[in-house]
Amino acid sequence: QVQLVESGGGLVQAGGSLRLSCAASGSIVGLYHMGWYRQAPGKQRELVARIFNDGSTIYADSVKGRFTISKDNGKNTVYLQMNGLKPEDSAVYYCNALRFADAYWGRGTPVTVSS
Repeated sequence: QVQLVESGGGLVQAGGSLRLSCAASGSIVGLYHMGWYRQAPGKQRELVARIFNDGSTIYADSVKGRFTISKDNGKNTVYLQMNGLKPEDSAVYYCNALRFADAYWGRGTPVTVSS
């Protein structure tokens, strides 16, 4: 059973930075495509960034140039460095692991950006 545990969320002022971490059980980070999603109140969950098992990355247009996804296969951990935060980045951020038909989710960590 794969477990994903997010941490690092919190309250930050606009323009500030946070680094989210996602600790995975088992050695899946090197095998799975790992991603960060977010869901704001009243909105659908959306993909923020994904890092594929080959290390390539994709980002939502709204976070390009501000957020960076990375991973440490040895630590089974995925990170999301968020800089230049805006109030519209406020949401619960979820870690996701994807491989073929398998998909796993963490419980999320909240991020609130004050203006």
